[in-house]
Amino acid sequence: MRTTAPTLTFLGAAGEVTGSCYLVEMPGLRFLVDCGMFQGGREAGGKNRRAFPFDPAAIDFVLLTHAHIDHSGLLPRLAAEGFAGAIHATAPTADLAAVMLRDSAYIQEKEAEWSRKSAGASARQRGSKHPPRRHDDIEVDPLYRMADAERAIALFARQRYEAPFEPHAGVRVVLRDAGHILGSASAEVTLTLPGGSHRIVFSGDLGQPGHPIVRDAVPVPRADTLLVESTYGDRLHRPMDATLDELVEALASALVTRRGNVVIPAFAVGRTQDLLMLLIRLTREGRLPPMDVYVDSPLATSATRITLQHTGELDEEAAQLGGWLASAKGQPRIHFSETVEDSMFINTIRDGAVVISASGMCDAGRIKHHLKYNLPRPECTIIITGFQAQGTLGRRIVDGAPLVRLFGEDVPVRAKVCTIGGLSAHADQGALLGWLGGFEQPPGQTWVVHGESGAASSFAKAVGERFGWTVGVAEAGQAIVLPLQPDAP
Repeated sequence: MRTTAPTLTFLGAAGEVTGSCYLVEMPGLRFLVDCGMFQGGREAGGKNRRAFPFDPAAIDFVLLTHAHIDHSGLLPRLAAEGFAGAIHATAPTADLAAVMLRDSAYIQEKEAEWSRKSAGASARQRGSKHPPRRHDDIEVDPLYRMADAERAIALFARQRYEAPFEPHAGVRVVLRDAGHILGSASAEVTLTLPGGSHRIVFSGDLGQPGHPIVRDAVPVPRADTLLVESTYGDRLHRPMDATLDELVEALASALVTRRGNVVIPAFAVGRTQDLLMLLIRLTREGRLPPMDVYVDSPLATSATRITLQHTGELDEEAAQLGGWLASAKGQPRIHFSETVEDSMFINTIRDGAVVISASGMCDAGRIKHHLKYNLPRPECTIIITGFQAQGTLGRRIVDGAPLVRLFGEDVPVRAKVCTIGGLSAHADQGALLGWLGGFEQPPGQTWVVHGESGAASSFAKAVGERFGWTVGVAEAGQAIVLPLQPDAP
């Protein structure tokens, strides 16, 4: 009897970095790997609101590689539209995703509320009784609400690294540490049908070896089909020693020489904890002046607390510094700001403050307020430490825009902008190739995902030159066949 081969469809993070989502289908089964939010540019909102190209109620389960919103952010919408299966992830990912999805829902509700009020005021000025559905590029109705986030959070099923589990008959999954953020995983998925089996490996987001806090990515030995990320597939990061020298120089220049503030947009999960650990280490080594560090993100505060609860998942240095915040001994002085009043107070400070705030791409959250107050001041410095997707506010700042729009106003960019790429939690081209070198034999087919088109194409070429593999660059909406491999005699 002939069995229909499984298929995989690229629904996001294909030709771009955000919106990670892959649909796997075989007779009697449909599941997703990631269900992420698109970020950056005017098109992102429309992509997040368009109809799913499948029936959410017909999805049997979801595998979540890690908690970042570009991988998890549409799970509440999926649950709101009928999905009721399990969301399988590591325990740290489940903990982090819970606070991130609540935070995402809160931000969307608040921004939609602001948009409704502003749209109503604009309509009244025009004498119209019908306010528009959008105002200043923000929908007046939130993408999802807190209740939807809670519905998704209730579906999480916690799994352990390297411990095989079966989320459905005919499916075996092993999660391996991807070294990106706390709890991040590569997923090895084996599909078994009467005619044979097929092993798919989803790299997830891979981390740079030697990165603070997390352990290095674990190699995977075999795959019939491989999906590998390429966020920085076209470049190499600066060595960590040189990166830290650059960070010290940027901080000292702003705080001592120019007597201003430093604003660091940072992902609340992963990047903020990395920065705190590095600032403590550099201060203890005598390389940084006394400073006040303000972590202005309730989400980052929660993520830091969760990080300290999962010391077993950290690298050796971070695990030994289980009390690394307490060990700071007042230098640097670290303040966790939780209330709106705390956040507003920071913007009264004229010099000597290092402000770490979310979101990492500057498109939402409290960071926008800190940029509004500090971007116009030439004595201040904005330090960019992470990837800025096309169309985001962070990308416009990095690309040298003389003006940016914040809260309906044009804000001049006079502050110094420093990009420190070596702190990225994403593997560079060399590290990605190193991870691929762990395969014992070439995958049957390799697809490059999670990268802007130039980076993805460059990385595909590098893989072909290094290993001689045939490599494809995934396109959004493209479906591929996963041919069954005969069972060994």
